[in-house]
Amino acid sequence: LPREGKQTVVLIKQGGPFPYAKDGIVFGNYEVILPKQRRGYYHEFTVPTPGARTRGARRIIIGGELILSKERYYTADHYASFKRIQE
Repeated sequence: LPREGKQTVVLIKQGGPFPYAKDGIVFGNYEVILPKQRRGYYHEFTVPTPGARTRGARRIIIGGELILSKERYYTADHYASFKRIQE
C-alpha cells in the first residue's frame, strides 16, 4: 500500500474528513472481482496520486461498516484488479 493509501485508511478509520467529494460513495462492484454482496455494501475512497490533476486511478474499497471494517481492498488501476489490505 502506498503512503497515500495508508493515509486514506487512517481517514476512513477516523470517519473523515475526506478531501474528495466522491469519497464514501457506493462502489457497485460491476466488474464482480470482489466477493458478491448486496448493493450498498462497498464504498470507495480516493487514494491521491502525486502529480495527478484529477482523482487518478487509485482507490480503497471498504466492505460493510466503514470505520470498523477489516474488509479493505486497494486498486491502483481503477478497478481492473484488487489487493486485499492486511493489517
